[in-house]
Amino acid sequence: MRRYGKHTDEDDIRSRPNRKGNRPRTNIRPKHEDAAEGLVLTVDRGRLTCLVDGRSVVAMKARELGRKAAVVGDRVALVGDLSGTKDSLARIVRIEERTSVLRRTADDDDPYERVVVANADQLAIVTALADPEPRPRLIDRCLVAAYDGGLEPLLVMTKSDLAPPDKLLELYGALDIPYVVTSREELESSDAADRVREHLDGRVTAFVGHSGVGKTTLVNALVPKDRRRTTGHVNAVTGRGRHTTTSALALPLQHADSWVIDTPGVRSFGLAHIDPSRVIHAFPDLEPGTEGCPRACSHDEPDCALDAWVAEGQADPARLYSLRRLLATRERREGD
Repeated sequence: MRRYGKHTDEDDIRSRPNRKGNRPRTNIRPKHEDAAEGLVLTVDRGRLTCLVDGRSVVAMKARELGRKAAVVGDRVALVGDLSGTKDSLARIVRIEERTSVLRRTADDDDPYERVVVANADQLAIVTALADPEPRPRLIDRCLVAAYDGGLEPLLVMTKSDLAPPDKLLELYGALDIPYVVTSREELESSDAADRVREHLDGRVTAFVGHSGVGKTTLVNALVPKDRRRTTGHVNAVTGRGRHTTTSALALPLQHADSWVIDTPGVRSFGLAHIDPSRVIHAFPDLEPGTEGCPRACSHDEPDCALDAWVAEGQADPARLYSLRRLLATRERREGD
């Protein structure tokens, strides 16, 4: 073995060659200060279509992001080929901080949380008044997810030519949720679309609803130049429609900064990720009354201070009933 003294010459020291010919790894990551800003429009099998300076750019997530995934509505930073030409591919190197998140789980026993949409201002819950029948439990779950995620709810009732909206309006009247009632004939004209559009100007609105309620038909009426395939078919036995929207898609409205995000039809909306203590924030008239509640109060137990708060006339009893009904949805399945 060759030995070296204290005063060896560097040229006399041998080093192993790098057989792969690549540079040694480093933990120092580039800051990508020159990255372009983009908006995620849709995600399809690992490829994300982003809007960058008015053009569509296909990108993939950079390895340095690890398990962090971008979803529709995310504001991202991109590098690489931003031309948007065929077969070009950019890289998403950063996901900006989100202002709101719509999340759900497959069911109430599923610990895996799925982010559906990011940075939406409003959640439009679309439900048919008939064919298929309304599912109040699913509506309640969507409301809880909206309140938890920081989105304002909007109730859109379709097919009013088949059934009146009175029962649903009575059920949700105490929540003071803005609503729009439409019929199939109105959707063929611009009347219904115009009434819905009044609630969308200047906002990013995510549309949710189970299959067959006319959600995508409504989106097509709002954005006629970007029509999506619709079903119009509801199974006579199950009362459910067939999924035609398979991925979320953000579409721009004519008004500046107005977007609609069409999401796939849902058959369940799990709330395993929801902290019930956050839902009370959507009830500012009831929230002060929780100061006297015991620790970790579920707001539906004998010692809950909200009962006394309502008895003193500080809030409407119907509001407390609505809060407890929404909180109870976390313990029940949508079809119950």
